[in-house]
Amino acid sequence: MHPVVRTTHGLLRGTRSADGVAAFRNIPYAAPPVGPLRLLPPQPPARWDGERDATAPGPTAPQAPYAPPLDVLLPEITVPGEDCLNLNVWTPDTAARLPVMVWLHGGAFTNGAGSLPMYDGSAFARDGVVLVTLNYRLGAEGFLDLPGTTPNRGLLDQIAALTWIRDGIAAFGGDPANVTVFGQSAGAMSIATLLAVPRARGLFHRAILQSGAAHHTHGRATAGLIRDRLAELLGTAPEPAAIAALPTATLVEAQQRLRAAVTADPDPARWGEAALNLLPFEPVVDGDILPRAPIDAVSAGAAAGIDLMAGTTTEEFRLYLAPTGLLDAVPEAALPHLTARYGLPPGALDRYRAGRPDASPGELLAAVATDWFYRIPAIRLAEAHARHRPAATYLYEFAWRSPAFDGRLGACHAVDVPFTFGVQDDPALAPMLGDHPPRQLADAVRRAWTSFATTGDPGWPPYTPDGRATRVFDTDPLLVTDPRPDERSLWDGRR
Repeated sequence: MHPVVRTTHGLLRGTRSADGVAAFRNIPYAAPPVGPLRLLPPQPPARWDGERDATAPGPTAPQAPYAPPLDVLLPEITVPGEDCLNLNVWTPDTAARLPVMVWLHGGAFTNGAGSLPMYDGSAFARDGVVLVTLNYRLGAEGFLDLPGTTPNRGLLDQIAALTWIRDGIAAFGGDPANVTVFGQSAGAMSIATLLAVPRARGLFHRAILQSGAAHHTHGRATAGLIRDRLAELLGTAPEPAAIAALPTATLVEAQQRLRAAVTADPDPARWGEAALNLLPFEPVVDGDILPRAPIDAVSAGAAAGIDLMAGTTTEEFRLYLAPTGLLDAVPEAALPHLTARYGLPPGALDRYRAGRPDASPGELLAAVATDWFYRIPAIRLAEAHARHRPAATYLYEFAWRSPAFDGRLGACHAVDVPFTFGVQDDPALAPMLGDHPPRQLADAVRRAWTSFATTGDPGWPPYTPDGRATRVFDTDPLLVTDPRPDERSLWDGRR
């Protein structure tokens, strides 16, 4: 029998699995952002009569596929349609009052969807959590800063979804007073940004950031450069009416060319801050929706009442170097120049070499880039948050190394996500995880995540700048004090 719930907008008919988990998919939390609503903040969804079919995934935000070989390692399923501002709910008991966990997907702010099979919420629901995933606008539709329009539309979509959850999750057995947002990559960067957004206050109570922290936003100057370069590629004026008149497919194709142009010629004069992180679309510090840089806001106490857990994988950047062969192709002579772009002092490479005496130039580059882009921002966020009480701060590292690409992929970016959701045995993920990934690791990660969402304690000591307690997840998890301190200290005083 199909489960049915009553929401403020109408009845929803979902599915129920053999183990009792009810799932409701393609629930609109905002109106379709098309026609006169394109490039506007999210608007309330329409009500419906009768039972709405919530048994299948809904439309995904417009996007282009990942370029090879990432398209195989990060499999995606896109669903066409206008009503892309939808969410999905998994629950073990619609009559209960359970902790709520809300997943924000990654994808560099240009890819991804909450409905991907990798984000199936059944395992969390079996563990006693109401799990929600959602879509938000991507690329130019969500994050292009255009004069005369509201910026950060993708962030506002996330806030609209969280507002819907606050007002309606009780019908699914969720407790609106115990909401944890968690996300990976751009999803984690979004969460770090939401910590600094006044409109998001009170909508969530805990946060888990996987491989993304508070150093990934654009200032208005960079946002203007991105806008002008995109308009040049489109052959149109950098104005709302001109952009909104373009077909979605044209805009998405231009976004691809823009990302390729940034990567091919990362000149700060042309791309501003995006020249180093190669992300042309990010939240914008606009002075209103996002009044200040997230790390500055957290340092000032903006997230003081929110329990926080942050972490990274050990070898994040290998995802971008190993599958393409670049890990073995970086010449020794180019390494000082490539790493100097990240602001390391002279002689810093020697310290990285000391900890990796057999590393190739590509492996050293991956280690430095991992620290600059992922690990150090997570530590900086934890340090800033830990200054403020009573909320707790926790740090972790995911160290399990994938055997893919003859072991070169290692503990790369996104390798932790299938373990988080307990779907590591999915054959579609074998190109990334290899055969027989350890089930006990998935159980350990999800146990920590659900414990944190339920009580605020994941099972290890809080992080402090003096103690630096860090849980390392591997086949045999352990607690480490200040992993690789010699390398961490190189970044003191640097972003």
